Amino acid sequence: MNSKACRCFFLIFIAVLFRAVFLLIIPGFGGFQQYNFDWFHGSSSVLSYSNNRNGVRKDKFLEVPQIAWGLNNQKIAVARALLTARMLNRTLLLPSLSASLFYKEVDLLQPISFDKIFQFERFNSLCNGFVQLGRFSDISNKTDVSDLPKGSGRKWTAERDLDQLRQFREDPIIDGFEVIRIVGKNPFLWHDHWPVKDYAKVFECLVLVDEIAEEAEKVVSKIREIGSNVTSKTDSQPTPYVAVHMRIEKDWMIHCKKLEQRNNISQICSSKEEIMERVGHIVGLRDPTIVYLAVADDLLEDGSVLSGWREGLLPFEKKKLGVSDMYSKYPYLIQSAIDYEVCLRADVFVGNSFSTFSSLIVLERTQKLIRMGVTAGSCDADVRWPSYAYNILGESGGPKRWMTDMSGSSLRAISYGSNNISC
Repeated sequence: MNSKACRCFFLIFIAVLFRAVFLLIIPGFGGFQQYNFDWFHGSSSVLSYSNNRNGVRKDKFLEVPQIAWGLNNQKIAVARALLTARMLNRTLLLPSLSASLFYKEVDLLQPISFDKIFQFERFNSLCNGFVQLGRFSDISNKTDVSDLPKGSGRKWTAERDLDQLRQFREDPIIDGFEVIRIVGKNPFLWHDHWPVKDYAKVFECLVLVDEIAEEAEKVVSKIREIGSNVTSKTDSQPTPYVAVHMRIEKDWMIHCKKLEQRNNISQICSSKEEIMERVGHIVGLRDPTIVYLAVADDLLEDGSVLSGWREGLLPFEKKKLGVSDMYSKYPYLIQSAIDYEVCLRADVFVGNSFSTFSSLIVLERTQKLIRMGVTAGSCDADVRWPSYAYNILGESGGPKRWMTDMSGSSLRAISYGSNNISC
């Protein structure tokens, strides 16, 4: 022990021994704890699966039925299916999405594969060790299947759903099957057992395929080009654009009126005039500002959405922007994906807090701010990429500032809407 070499060797030996002991008694010690996640963030129980140093198993699979409804409800359903597979320590087989919106007439649904919308390899790379997607060609025995029937109705509670998942996870006979196949309708309506942060992690891994991303880039570039043309030569800052998810379509107005009656509140529906009034009162908006209206044109009964805005706000929708032909060549799902990306990248976003589309955009924008070091729940006026809910009155007669509560124990407030928007 008198020589330097011996002392160094002894210290290294002690360090290795110390680390080995801690690895035995503390499963997550020594690395990112992606193999020891809590499955159910409730007050009564915590689910976890055994330490698997390779992440989610790639030789056991979960299969789900075709996913329906709108783009963002489908994204939630995909995330819920992936988190269900993760709880069962399985890889989710590539789900089939729906390009059309005929969610009640299953026979009319136009199936479209997940990898036609989102990048498959990129997803697995970003979510490596957390959740995993697989292809049907990965299955070695297509007859080695166990059905998992999803219940429905009021009697099928979250507790019963969770008990069923526990049973399938812990039963060695069921776990021995190569594929567990979920049987039932509307995966979006499954019970939720996971916190907002788990969903947010999955959403971060959903990257649009190049074709759709490039189309979205064309729309954003068109908006920026118009902005540069109206900017004063003495102004060094580019003209910002505000994206407004303008929910005034006839199907939405019917839906939101029913929601207001059922929930006995009056902060869900907003008329065209109310939206224009509140957007015009956002504190700090420059003149001029481009306003992009993300609206389902085919479902509009009022074609005058471009008139009535205050001076200095320059409204554009797809037709006036010159991109309606580009949108029309795609099915509904891809059109929504393009609009989502355009709204996500806006300098300011304004939406409806009871809209899933708006809620998921604000979730991603909140995540973006948190990664930049902004405190969760911070609603300071000078925060970059602010978001607002036009259906809730905020300061100076404008819309209410909006950030997602990332500490939520479930996605219910986001997937079903709420007037509690953190700010």
